Amino acid sequence: TMKVVMFTCNFCSGVVNSYYICTDGSCSMGSSTSSLYSALAKTFSRPALPHPCDSTYNPGNDLDQDPADPLELLRECREVLRNRPAQLQRAFVQTGHGDARQTIRVMQWNVLAQALGEGMDSFVQCPMDALNWAERKYLILQEILSYRPDIICLQEVDHYFDMFQPVLASLGYQSSFCPKPWSPCLDVENNNGPDGCALFFNHKCFQSLNTTHLRLSAMMLKTNQVAIITALRCRATERAFCVAVTHLKARSGWEVLRSAQGSDLLRSLRNVAQSIETEENTDTDVPLIVCGDFNAESSEDVYRNFATSSLGLDSAYKHLSADGKTEPPYTTWKIRPSGESCHTLDYVWYSHRAFDVNAVLDFPTAEQIGPNRLPSYNYPSDHLSLVCDFSFKDPALVSQ
Repeated sequence: TMKVVMFTCNFCSGVVNSYYICTDGSCSMGSSTSSLYSALAKTFSRPALPHPCDSTYNPGNDLDQDPADPLELLRECREVLRNRPAQLQRAFVQTGHGDARQTIRVMQWNVLAQALGEGMDSFVQCPMDALNWAERKYLILQEILSYRPDIICLQEVDHYFDMFQPVLASLGYQSSFCPKPWSPCLDVENNNGPDGCALFFNHKCFQSLNTTHLRLSAMMLKTNQVAIITALRCRATERAFCVAVTHLKARSGWEVLRSAQGSDLLRSLRNVAQSIETEENTDTDVPLIVCGDFNAESSEDVYRNFATSSLGLDSAYKHLSADGKTEPPYTTWKIRPSGESCHTLDYVWYSHRAFDVNAVLDFPTAEQIGPNRLPSYNYPSDHLSLVCDFSFKDPALVSQ
């Protein structure tokens, strides 16, 4: 049984896209016609969201839905991908800081919009067959399920409603999606709607206090880049904090615009944090975790503005370096017609006075990635995921 779902955009009130969703669990998600996909197919029977371009979804409202087993879903992913090369092997590097018994695991990842990967990004060493959505979505899910983050911050999401939201909701994640107002995905034939930022959190671990969607400004003008800021309360510790996801303007020559967008985000973070402090009636600063594809190396102004902000932010992935002051050599590695591109553009910022970094996920080596770089048959994006374990510092230390 199939139903047609049509989504309209809040920015223009026009139809973004329409597609068919299987409603009886009989449809195969992958290229195989075997009966493997029952657990994943169940997640697509959920009703369409009322405002898909500006929505927050609470899985607790779906009381008639049986929760999915993450291990079963992971097994299904690996079965679908059995004819592809093995998943990149990565290990967590322990930092020796904080209480490892109460960690908050955060994933930052530009997942590569399907429309851009197939239609605009020109990965000249990546076979088109490696990018087919029927299997690539399983690579994406495998990456997420392998690390089981408590909070997931994603960029270039153009399959939120027919993949990310229903599957992750079945695993207990509450989520929010903010599309770009002029997404380049819409210029690609047979696109799946606009791409944007998405933020997911495990509702068993956190209570949602507030969610703010931003269209970032530069020089008093609205831009095409967006961000989401969500205020959460950790159920285990009762402590409130904010987590944000963003994706700044890409490409060389736009450094000034990125800097302005970053400054706008910092202002919004400060305002949201102060609002939560007032609501919580506390004199202690509400801590922050800010994830994003900043499209900027550490030499750019936007990076320096975050590193020197009065919000007291630091970059978690500097913990991988011997001196604790240097970013990784790369978070994205691709080959386009213009040549090979190997850069550090993705970051996880955190309030260093409030959080300890317990561990960070290391990056695969050049040999593991392979000469054709990313994306590939065994990795679905041109950006590598960043995964960090945080824990709250002792409140007495934070107030000092």
